Amino acid sequence: MAREEEIRKERLRKLKELERLGINPYPYKYEQKNLASEIHQKYKSIKPEEKSKERVKVAGRLLSIRRHGKINFAHLQDRSGKIQVIFEESTLGKEKLKFFQNFIDAGDIIGCEGIVMRTKKGELSVLVKNFILLSKSIRALPEKWHGLKDPELRYRHRCLDLIMNPNVRDIFKKKALILKTIRNFLDERGFIEVDTPALQLVYGGAAAKPFKTFLNALKQEMFLRISDELYLKRLIVGGLGKVYEICKDFRNESIDRLHHPEFLQVELYEAYSDYNDMMKLFESLMKTLAKTLYGTTKITYQGNKIDFGKWKHLTVIDAIKKYANINVNVSREELVPLIDKHNLEIPKTASWGTIVNELFESLVADKIMEPTLILDYPLESTPLCKPHRKDKRLVERFEGVCCGIEVCNAYSELNDPILQRKLLEEQVKKRKQLKEVWAESIDEDFLFALEHGMPPLGGLGIGIDRITMILTDQPSIREVIPFPLKRPKAREKKLKS
Repeated sequence: MAREEEIRKERLRKLKELERLGINPYPYKYEQKNLASEIHQKYKSIKPEEKSKERVKVAGRLLSIRRHGKINFAHLQDRSGKIQVIFEESTLGKEKLKFFQNFIDAGDIIGCEGIVMRTKKGELSVLVKNFILLSKSIRALPEKWHGLKDPELRYRHRCLDLIMNPNVRDIFKKKALILKTIRNFLDERGFIEVDTPALQLVYGGAAAKPFKTFLNALKQEMFLRISDELYLKRLIVGGLGKVYEICKDFRNESIDRLHHPEFLQVELYEAYSDYNDMMKLFESLMKTLAKTLYGTTKITYQGNKIDFGKWKHLTVIDAIKKYANINVNVSREELVPLIDKHNLEIPKTASWGTIVNELFESLVADKIMEPTLILDYPLESTPLCKPHRKDKRLVERFEGVCCGIEVCNAYSELNDPILQRKLLEEQVKKRKQLKEVWAESIDEDFLFALEHGMPPLGGLGIGIDRITMILTDQPSIREVIPFPLKRPKAREKKLKS
């Protein structure tokens, strides 16, 4: 603490001195002509002690400075990477070097103009002929090896995390590429990107607890969406045919390595399709994402080798048999003893489907490592899905699971308005019986739209944060969210300088 304050005080002194000298420490603009990565690529064949003829202009943050009298070395970091910059008296002149030594610190952002060379030790560098201070840093960067390792501190100070940890910057660059690839993939197949309300009078489309708010203009309680499903289906009724939305959804529930109250997903719908078509679409998209990022469908997640080009198909019933050695294709009465045996948090009056669903979630889901589509869930798992055409105990639904992580959810969407109303009413009734004060009301506007006729429909939702976790080999969803929610500050851990 004392050391940090000393550094800040000294840098504030330098700031005042710069202002006294008439030097603006925060100028408006700088012409950054060259990126570090471009220089490394263009001059990779230059030999030790060889110098280029062309001048380059770079700009970025100085991560470190090594001062050696009349020659000083620093590493400049821009958005593309790092490059060494050299400040020496014979090139800069005595006055400019003195200014550098007196006023420039690690953490400052500067612009440099010079020639490219490779040092005797072989490091590609910019020999600086002129430079300008672009932003004076008044706080020191974290100490290189120990400053930003604690996860809570990293999330709280994400800007410093990005400065000090190149792999973190790489995660968010890859997430941006994932989003771009998803858009291109869907656009090429005729899908239309749309936007739907984040503030909703009646929330629905998923079984989740919402965030409540109040709209003063209408004197009306409102909710942050838990899903955009019911609005996207209205657009299908209206005739758009193929729609998708990449958006934030909000669920007032748990925070752990796989869950975050605010999360990013893509949800899409295709008229005249069913869940079989969604399987093909999803598998093709996952294959495309892996190839775009790595040139291959084979990747490693937390030590597990997986192939996004090969997705196994397994029913819920078969998955429970394979991973838990339980045959659930029996009567409800034969399953009831399993409630106590496996400590399932459901009443003993639960239906066959509820018990089967709970057995899968409790005993099986996190054991599935290979990319697998789990098919044909019990009817009770959702009120928005068509009953299975071959087994009325089930619905035509699948989830994509990989490394124990659910990454997508898809249905043959229910378009029978009479049955849809019945199922939604039953769902609300059950939640009220369980005294869930957040049990939603029926979305009458959605049912009104559905009664005008919705075509056969396939729907698919993909958790972008979870997909990014796997594709960037991160153990927690918080690593792939730029600013994850944090616990309240109790005692702020101080950065080591």
